[in-house]
Amino acid sequence: MLQEAKDLQLNAVLELVEQLRDKNEITFKAPTGSGKTYMMADLMNRVLEQNDDIVFLVSSLSKGDLAGQNYSKFCEYQQTGAFPHLNPYLISSELSGEERLYIPTDYNVYVLPRDLYREGSRLMQGAAMDAFFQEITGCYSWKNHKEVYLIKDECHSATNNLDILSHTYFAKVLNFSATPDPTKGQYPDVEIKSTDAENAKLIKHIVEGEEKDNLGDAINKFEEIKQNYLDLLNINPCLIIQISNGEQGVDELNNLVFPELKRRNLNWMLIVDEKKENGIKSETTDKCRVLPVSKWKDYAKENTSGIDVIIFKMVISEGWDIPRACMLYQVRSVQSPILGEQVIGRVRRNPRLLDYEHLSPQAQELAMTAWIWANIDDNVRKTIGVRLWDEPEDITNAIRIHTTRLKPLTKKTGFDLEEFLSSQPNVSSYSNIFDLYKATQKLDNAARDLCYEYIGNNIEKWWRVAEHAEKIEAESNRYSCDYAESMELTTDDAGTPREVSFPVTSSYVDNRNYVNIGDWVWRRRDGKDKFSFDSEAEREWASIIKELVSSDTEGFDGKRVGKRVLTGKRNPKAGQVDLFGEIEPERIDAAQKYLWGKNFLLNSEIKFEYCLGGVHSSYPDFIMKDSFDRIHLFEVKSVNISNATPTAFDSTAYKVKVEELKRCYKQASLLTEYMFYLPVYKGDEWHITQLANGNERNMTLEQFQRFMKSPIIKSGG
Repeated sequence: MLQEAKDLQLNAVLELVEQLRDKNEITFKAPTGSGKTYMMADLMNRVLEQNDDIVFLVSSLSKGDLAGQNYSKFCEYQQTGAFPHLNPYLISSELSGEERLYIPTDYNVYVLPRDLYREGSRLMQGAAMDAFFQEITGCYSWKNHKEVYLIKDECHSATNNLDILSHTYFAKVLNFSATPDPTKGQYPDVEIKSTDAENAKLIKHIVEGEEKDNLGDAINKFEEIKQNYLDLLNINPCLIIQISNGEQGVDELNNLVFPELKRRNLNWMLIVDEKKENGIKSETTDKCRVLPVSKWKDYAKENTSGIDVIIFKMVISEGWDIPRACMLYQVRSVQSPILGEQVIGRVRRNPRLLDYEHLSPQAQELAMTAWIWANIDDNVRKTIGVRLWDEPEDITNAIRIHTTRLKPLTKKTGFDLEEFLSSQPNVSSYSNIFDLYKATQKLDNAARDLCYEYIGNNIEKWWRVAEHAEKIEAESNRYSCDYAESMELTTDDAGTPREVSFPVTSSYVDNRNYVNIGDWVWRRRDGKDKFSFDSEAEREWASIIKELVSSDTEGFDGKRVGKRVLTGKRNPKAGQVDLFGEIEPERIDAAQKYLWGKNFLLNSEIKFEYCLGGVHSSYPDFIMKDSFDRIHLFEVKSVNISNATPTAFDSTAYKVKVEELKRCYKQASLLTEYMFYLPVYKGDEWHITQLANGNERNMTLEQFQRFMKSPIIKSGG
């Protein structure tokens, strides 16, 4: 699992804990697939670690057995030692037969299937829930006096019966959802944006099918990528088909879906909520038909499941995790934006999240792509596809970039793990094996790989590593943060420094900060020149570079700041004389494009590793080559209030990260001979730090523009 993903989740949890101190109700928004259950468990564990007089009630949907899934996960986290302070209990109406229901009070995390607490239910009629709350909060006894925190999982769904109890029993309310409902006052206090989750490789990016495509086109695409999925990811992929409710769904099945599937050699499964709906029952062509229908969902989840196509109505919208699903085709038209986003979230999970960093680039791209043929709401439909101009190698050959990486602790001169462990004092005791396991899991990827290589199958070595895991991690961080010693140019398997360029294809999310650009390295797949940027600061900087590259240099008549490359499709008849006696041009639709562009994250290899509590990758926002063959890389920041929601300028985290990037870029500028910049937008002014040749220089915007126009030749471009 990438360090960026771990950091994204951890920062969200820490912010939730902070918000919880000051507010009685908070809302957390995070896209499906970003690990909400894990973060929920982490949050509860941190609170319980500090205060054992708190009890959590997790209200989960009954659809798709979401409550049971949450309970199983909480048990797993507790048993493995990941979150040892959790003591979960699943509330059920089947515990006591015909006797009066009783909920024990010696647990601290209670999972409630929401449908069990409704009008006429045994939990409500028998007052079991009221009795439980009264006992645990000490209404009738001085022995117990605990506070109950209510977590509404998938909070956009109605919780009317529990809401009635809120002012009586719940000290705090936490709303969790990918789609919180503003009509219920659910405005995010903490949010993981889809773009952040995509960049951290938690969820896939979306590729939309063409409007003219039909179900057959979707299945053709599925058959096209299926073998690659098996070969590169060792996973049998899955196409999900959503049909309408009622009689319309019957017609869609009989007249569209079944006829199309019968022509294909694919295993399919149809799942309906009830035993029979409108004459439709659950069916499958797979060998799992010998199992009870209640077991089909579990079977379909498995990466090696033989099910290629799953057909459903609404059952998969919430509570059914199936990471191997990579395609969605909606026959039905979903009018609800909330429902639409929930359904699309089913196919956006990263199926190889835990070992993503070990996949090949081709496998990574495959694992991070979801194909959608659906009625996508504007809040979801934000991904814009881009590619380099007609002959991409014209651009990729003209701008080549060396990147840097941080060597692992194993490359430290004179370091030996055996000697390091022998030099550490003996540890007196640990409370249990789970604490030791938890300590090893906190190691960054490089340190963990080093330790596992050392341990092999030796249990005694495992104990020694676990006892000193924190010191190993500290030593690894010390080495990584010493850039003069740890930073090196990225090399290939033969040890030759690698050169990379812009990816041929990429995409970005439309964030409405628009600039029209038609003469840089990118073109939109739809042919439009309207590009969107992540923030107001990025938009402003893009406008500055756009104007600057076309400006004249000083002392060179007619020479522009930006270097250009000729693009256009090559003409196979180049040099021949046509019917009119004209010589055929070398290219058709030839045009000059400036060698600069946004470093769109999807498929990008232009990154530089830095150390901040672990090894991370910095992807500079913009890359440019000027007419003097100098390479410039820009990481744009803003301290304006409107753009500083996640990290305000005066926050310690922001300052620490900026300073660490400066240190990283300073050393990278020595190794690559490129010029790195940190332009910070404050008010209406730019404060620019340039890192070049290992030196740091502060500039105004005017000084930067004069520098870019000056004829100072620098090697290494």
